Amino acid sequence: MAVTPLGLASAQTVEETAVRNRIPEGGQMLLEADTLVYDNDKQTVTAVGGVQIDYNNNRVVAQRVAYNRATGRLVASGNVQAIDQSGNVIYSDRIDVTDDFRDGFVNALRIETPDKTYFAAESAERRDGVVTTFNQGVYTACEPCEDKPEKPPIWRVKAQKIIWNGQTKVVRFERARFEMFGFPIAYLPAFEVADPTVKQKSGFLFPTFGYKDELGFSAAVPYYVALNPSYDLTITPRGYTRQGFMGEAEFRRRFDNGGFNLRVAGINQADPDAFDANTVDADEEFRGAVTSSGAFSINPRWTFGWDILAQTDKNFAYTYGLDRYASYVHRSEVYLTGLNDRNYFDLRAMKFQVQEEVLNSDPNSVSQKQPWVLPSFDYSITPDEPIAGGELSVDVNVQGISRDRLAIDDYPDFAGIVPNVIDGQNIRGIDGNTGRATAQAEWRRTLITPGGLALTPLLQVRGDGIYTSYEDNTIAAIEAQSAASDIRDQYWRGMATAGLEARYPVLFTTANSSHVIEPMAQLLIRPDERYAGTLGIPNEDAQSLVFDATSLFETDKFSGYDRVEGGTRANLGIRYSGTFSNGWTTNAIIGQSYHLAGLNSYSTADLVSAGAYSGLESDRSDYVAQFGVGSPLGFSGAVGGRFDEDTLEMRRGEVKLGYTTAPLTVTGQYAFIQKQPLYGFSEDRHEVTVGARAKVAENWSVFGSAIYDFQSEVVVRDSIGFAYDDECFTFALALNESREIDDPDDVERGVGFNLTFRTIGDFGKVNRGGLN
Repeated sequence: MAVTPLGLASAQTVEETAVRNRIPEGGQMLLEADTLVYDNDKQTVTAVGGVQIDYNNNRVVAQRVAYNRATGRLVASGNVQAIDQSGNVIYSDRIDVTDDFRDGFVNALRIETPDKTYFAAESAERRDGVVTTFNQGVYTACEPCEDKPEKPPIWRVKAQKIIWNGQTKVVRFERARFEMFGFPIAYLPAFEVADPTVKQKSGFLFPTFGYKDELGFSAAVPYYVALNPSYDLTITPRGYTRQGFMGEAEFRRRFDNGGFNLRVAGINQADPDAFDANTVDADEEFRGAVTSSGAFSINPRWTFGWDILAQTDKNFAYTYGLDRYASYVHRSEVYLTGLNDRNYFDLRAMKFQVQEEVLNSDPNSVSQKQPWVLPSFDYSITPDEPIAGGELSVDVNVQGISRDRLAIDDYPDFAGIVPNVIDGQNIRGIDGNTGRATAQAEWRRTLITPGGLALTPLLQVRGDGIYTSYEDNTIAAIEAQSAASDIRDQYWRGMATAGLEARYPVLFTTANSSHVIEPMAQLLIRPDERYAGTLGIPNEDAQSLVFDATSLFETDKFSGYDRVEGGTRANLGIRYSGTFSNGWTTNAIIGQSYHLAGLNSYSTADLVSAGAYSGLESDRSDYVAQFGVGSPLGFSGAVGGRFDEDTLEMRRGEVKLGYTTAPLTVTGQYAFIQKQPLYGFSEDRHEVTVGARAKVAENWSVFGSAIYDFQSEVVVRDSIGFAYDDECFTFALALNESREIDDPDDVERGVGFNLTFRTIGDFGKVNRGGLN
């Protein structure tokens, strides 16, 4: 072993710049070899046999290393392996470089970077410590097969020359061909990519392609502009064979506490007549949108953000598939949220945007009936310390709603058929302005008696202040109903609840299982709901009412604040849970709700007939039940339903099944809802949804899904596809169909695909096994 102060650097990877690896003057080199020979006449130092050189955090291992002091050249040969400061590894038979590694030649080399990208070449030449040229080079991000290293990788790029510029951080491929599984699939005269160490680099991104009947074939070539490490710009020119050119640009900015993006897109449609007549798509020539979203952490507890879509017409983003804004319903909003322990704050301003093709003047236009919500405010606080030995929670909700078109669903006259509902119409949204402020406080405490009975007394108080400013058409629509109306500018409403819940869990055990049976009873004493049975107070957030086993013991079963449950009610049920030694688990609940005194809120009229068909409108409710099972084998299932209180006829039912293992995932769901004419459903609804994904080989899988409507005997949606996934390459292809229930012969078909090449890029989009 010898230590000598030579001006000698260890071998380094060809992509590092000379500045980064400049040899410090007088640097020390640790050299270990079987034999060390000095030739003072020729000014050479030769190390032979098991040579290992450590210098400046770099290492060279070879069978022989010769250094010429006069020329400053270093030649290493015989199974050369060089590891640089960054962990990059060079394998070669022979390297010949200057001692500062600015210039040199490497023969038959292979490079492996820390992020698992690989270069190989017949030879490589380095100039000025910056530019490295690979002759007859190969590049891939696929790890070589350990059993068959000679086997071609999934994909690779072969080029006559690969030029790696360590200063500009660009890798250029000249006269290249792209291969998959060893077979060439594309020939490219030249193209460039950022080197594997670059996180941000200007240049063209992968092109994208698509097809839609009204738009034609499309192609886009995005160009990415790296303006700064904290902000960038992507410009996307996109051409459609039927509609012409669309320009798109997106600016993104990142800060230490968050970030935002801003996008603009626009097109002057060349062929509006390609769309259906009398639609917004056909009615417009120039169309465009401006979108922006952002989120910022003010501190660990507070977040401010927004998500805004502004467009020239209501269907542009949906028709042209604008990324992140192509859903049928989009919610534009600005929000401020705070979370600390069990305290929650949420303040929002929202606009619901339905992207539909019908004209604004069409009376069936849904988008024109959507409101502005200014503001939507929720605040909840639960003190950490007990109050009178129990838990106190306080909730506040405030909402202001503005709409400039009356939203009415017209149905046949159901007066006398469905009791206490409005006459043939559901007024789902008023024309005008409304506001409501609600404050609610609840206290509850659980006491355990010596015999094991759990008693939970609760007290709840609530107050509402409601403001309305109806337009004349709304007032006329309300007064035209058969139910009594009481229209005011303001309403004040209060509710006080005293309740008691009793649970008596009983544990049974056997040698192989344990079971808990828990009878439950809940009594809630309240005055009548004020203004119930008269039309006047709007119902915007309590329109959906689903009574099932999960809501049996809810204090208030309405889904929102616009309605409040009144009257005295008892809820009775039995819960069960079981655990078995083989890993299986079971659970079940069955029960019924009883209206005991006062006015039943679920049998009274409101503007949307919220209580109709709920199963709660009679003094004795429908029965609700649910049973579930789970297993360590990956199987799970649940079945639940609501049954008539007299005949046990099923009113609503659901079955869910799932099986999940490493090679196979299967899900299935069946739903049944009895006809609800007042809501527009004159027939029973039966629908089954299935989805599956199976791994058929190490990296291959197939998937599929379908939705079938039993009533119409129509497969509403189906999809099937396959996918390949490994560490360097992903490919997925899916074929899908969709049909309208009232026109099943009109089938809309689509093809989705996705290709991802690690470090190169990806394009396409496909839904693999999920149901949108």
